Amino acid sequence: MRTGIATRVTLRSVALGYLLALVGVPIGLILWRALSPGLGAFIDSVSTPAAQSAINLSLLIVAMTVPVNVVFGIMTALTLVRGRFRGRGLLQAVVDLPFAVSPIVVGVALIMLWGAAGWFGALDHAGFRVIFGLPGMVVATIFVTLPFVVREVEPVLHEIGTEQEQAAATLGASGWQTFWRITLPAIRWGLTYGVVLTVARALGEFGAVIMVSSGFPGVSQTLTLLVHARYIDDHNTYGAYAAATLLMGLALVVLLLMTVLDRKRSNR
Repeated sequence: MRTGIATRVTLRSVALGYLLALVGVPIGLILWRALSPGLGAFIDSVSTPAAQSAINLSLLIVAMTVPVNVVFGIMTALTLVRGRFRGRGLLQAVVDLPFAVSPIVVGVALIMLWGAAGWFGALDHAGFRVIFGLPGMVVATIFVTLPFVVREVEPVLHEIGTEQEQAAATLGASGWQTFWRITLPAIRWGLTYGVVLTVARALGEFGAVIMVSSGFPGVSQTLTLLVHARYIDDHNTYGAYAAATLLMGLALVVLLLMTVLDRKRSNR
């Protein structure tokens, strides 16, 4: 018994020490660098016009990305779970593709497709700019956040089965009535969790967005790009730490929401 307790304590100590060294120390250093000059300096740094524009653009991209991924995520999950068709394995692989492909590769692919010299470059020549503008940043974010809603809703659909949907159809309910009154309430916790994960990834995306963004402050600079620009281009170390702290604060809110939703989903 003593050996078992000692082993558990050792394993927990090693795990906590590893997390502290890998996550806790860097986060603590950023917080110390951002808040040590005082709260007033921090507020001044994150309330500049460039910072406010970056925050608004990040939230705008999230607001445009989430509805698209919710609609197509639910449709894809229903297709994968309820459908039996040739090419189903290929669709599963496509859904997981953003997990395997580097975001930089995604950005390069979008440039090859939507850039002035790409396959759909006629749109750029016609005045509708996708690359180095908001549309390209939204498309890149949609791609990298594609799997989250699908992978959270899919196991819930497997779990609830089709008995209630079949019963509703037997009683004369249409397909839309069955979806709104039976399917959607049953998957709401998985869907909500997928939305939270999508928001978290969309807020923190950097690799794909920097490839398709001009990076101009106040035009196409998200909060992650602001951190990069302040640290690398402007050599404004404190401003980069302050922006990173603000981004961490948003991520912390999302993390707390994920924890609450996970507990509620477990209780359900």
